Amino acid sequence: MHIEPGIITGAKMALSYATAAGAATYAAKSALDTIRESGVASLAVRGVMATGAVFTFFQLMPHYAVGVSEVHFILGSTLLLMLGVAPAAIGLALGLLVQGLFFAPTDLPQYFVNVTTLLVPLFAIAALARKVIAPGTRYVDLSYLQALKLSTAYQGGVVSWVAFWVFYGQGFGAETMASVLAFGGAYMMVVLIEPLADLAVLAAAKSLRGLKGSGLVEPRLFAVKA
Repeated sequence: MHIEPGIITGAKMALSYATAAGAATYAAKSALDTIRESGVASLAVRGVMATGAVFTFFQLMPHYAVGVSEVHFILGSTLLLMLGVAPAAIGLALGLLVQGLFFAPTDLPQYFVNVTTLLVPLFAIAALARKVIAPGTRYVDLSYLQALKLSTAYQGGVVSWVAFWVFYGQGFGAETMASVLAFGGAYMMVVLIEPLADLAVLAAAKSLRGLKGSGLVEPRLFAVKA
């Protein structure tokens, strides 16, 4: 989902600053909610865990360029379910920044474009989770269909934002359209894998009930509010 350098240039970059600022504002609100629920230390630790996971996803797991961007296994829904929306947002933003600073400096000019592309779909699936997951359901008890809905929504959101940025920066030419379609088709293949990853991680979490109440995971992973 890293937009290739040169696709958005000049004054058009201003829009990415605005969208990233909006995403950061929502992330800050979510962080305050997490602090009220679990404390500063829990948010900080989960944020560090998410950052390490995101860096691993971006830099160490298989990734390849297709059309206008790169295909990555981001596992956004996994981060949301295991660590919560605010830690996941922190991890996505910082993991992307660390990768850019130390391993892919050519991506830094597009940082605000890319961080918007990652965070807005995350916030969307956090809202979707409240609709597709019954209030009394623990995350470790999710079904494949529920995981699929969240994963599909996240990956679809990423692809939609990439398409928006590319058309915004380059227009609607035939070559641009073909590149976007190639990227979108390749990225949606991730949907076949990510729900399985979600369920595998959640199944493993069931054997780690000692984490319940530890502050190291999203509280709803093991329990729901009365």
